[in-house]
Amino acid sequence: MINRIERRWTLAAGVLCLGGIVLFVCLAAAALLAFDEPGMPNGGAFFDAYVWRVARFTLLQASLSTVLSILFAIPVARALARQTAFPGRVWVIRLMALPLGLPALVAALGLIGIWGRQGALNTALAAIGLDQPVSIYGLSGILVAHVFFNMPLAARLMLSGLERIPGEYWLVGANLGMRPLSIFRFIEWPVIRGLLPGIAGLIFMLCATSFTLVLTLGGGPAASTIEVAIYQALRFDFDPPRAIVLSLLQIIVTAVLLVAIRFLTPKADEGHGGGRRVRRFDGRHGFGRGGDWLVIALAVLFLALPLGSVVSSGLRSDLFRLVSDPMVQRALATSLVIALVSGLFCVISTAVMIRARQAALARRRPSTAYRGLAAAISASSALVLLVPPVVLGAGWFLLLRPFGDITTFAPLLVILINMLMALPFVYRVLEPAMATHSARTARLAASLGLGGWHRLRLIDWPGLRKPVLMALSFACALSLGDLGAVALFGSQDMVTLPWLLYSRMASYRSTDAAGLALFLGLVCLVLTIAGTPSAANDDHRRQDDVA
Repeated sequence: MINRIERRWTLAAGVLCLGGIVLFVCLAAAALLAFDEPGMPNGGAFFDAYVWRVARFTLLQASLSTVLSILFAIPVARALARQTAFPGRVWVIRLMALPLGLPALVAALGLIGIWGRQGALNTALAAIGLDQPVSIYGLSGILVAHVFFNMPLAARLMLSGLERIPGEYWLVGANLGMRPLSIFRFIEWPVIRGLLPGIAGLIFMLCATSFTLVLTLGGGPAASTIEVAIYQALRFDFDPPRAIVLSLLQIIVTAVLLVAIRFLTPKADEGHGGGRRVRRFDGRHGFGRGGDWLVIALAVLFLALPLGSVVSSGLRSDLFRLVSDPMVQRALATSLVIALVSGLFCVISTAVMIRARQAALARRRPSTAYRGLAAAISASSALVLLVPPVVLGAGWFLLLRPFGDITTFAPLLVILINMLMALPFVYRVLEPAMATHSARTARLAASLGLGGWHRLRLIDWPGLRKPVLMALSFACALSLGDLGAVALFGSQDMVTLPWLLYSRMASYRSTDAAGLALFLGLVCLVLTIAGTPSAANDDHRRQDDVA
């Protein structure tokens, strides 16, 4: 009887959480679709020159960023896969994970410190009497920033696939005397080729929906993506019709990308072996080894120099004055509160929905309604990806405008949007952990008659503490470093640390911006590292995201 009552309450809570998420997303979309006022464009507005120019640039920069990230990732992954014993290899791989936990605004400031007009590269060129042709703004800067973030991701995913190649393949290749080109063609490339569609789709999705990097490094209207154009239409031009057209176009682009990732990703054929220990015989001597070392060194420099620039510039700023600044203290407190609340909301709602999905499928023959509920919960993260944060913000901006000042609702909207932004990641962390935990402890809890609070305290929390804290730390880090939602609703009454950093950059207070960037980056990295159990588990999780 207890199990039946508990199942009903679990299903009801899961339906409530799922309904809330669907309602929040659908109300924003409905506000965009239903908005009507004089000057509202008709269907022909989709052919407006500005809209299509923004759409073309969005697809162009995403395509180029994807191609460049993959082209640079392939030699890096091959070099790391061949050189398995050099000192510091584990730290190089961890360095590859660092951009994933770094706020985009902090990374942008580091890239400006290296590639900007007064950056290290142009300073070095001027010192030897050359002009300063390197510019970080516009399309070139966007590409550099996207490669900085996505090349390490692609390299880690490819490295994970290469390390799963059976040891027998390398032994046969050595016995046949295969040259490096033949090894790549017949052994490595089939694995990489199977991973490429998923990796390319994921990177293209990230670049097509990029906001902070394009807003910071775009350099003007000529280099605006759809999300940045939505922000400009609402924040500066106050042109809701234009924002609606762009939001609908963004939803269409995102939906097409999700379908492509879902249906065009083949299952990688990595071969089967007898469990022999992997031992590679190529790249041990001569040019092969030297080339691998050179590739790894260039990758480390490309990633480490901007990070070092952030640290160096931040240490040169007056950190004590910044920490003592009431505005900075208020922005930090606001950011931490928003991050903690949105992270807790995300983890709790996701855990409740996963538990409801397990309860719906627990019966031997689940009904159609239960199977539908389980499928809807699984698809909830895709629904969030379908409507990006800026589009959600645009919809709620239009929906709440008749009720007064939008800034009144800003804290709640930012919390909810940040919660939804982290939901896909939190779901992928908690779902396998909760499934394994349930398989191990369900019979024990039932035999002991444990349920409700007692089961949560004695069985569930001790077994799920690590994945829950990991999901919470990453959700908080994502929210803490986010600029997208705050860019629409931020004001003098609600200033977060990323918004304050962006404001100092826009007003050319570069010294203060450097100190704030170091401060923000350290806080986010501490949260990210605290939630990362190991590099191997992170690789496996990222591979699951692509699959």
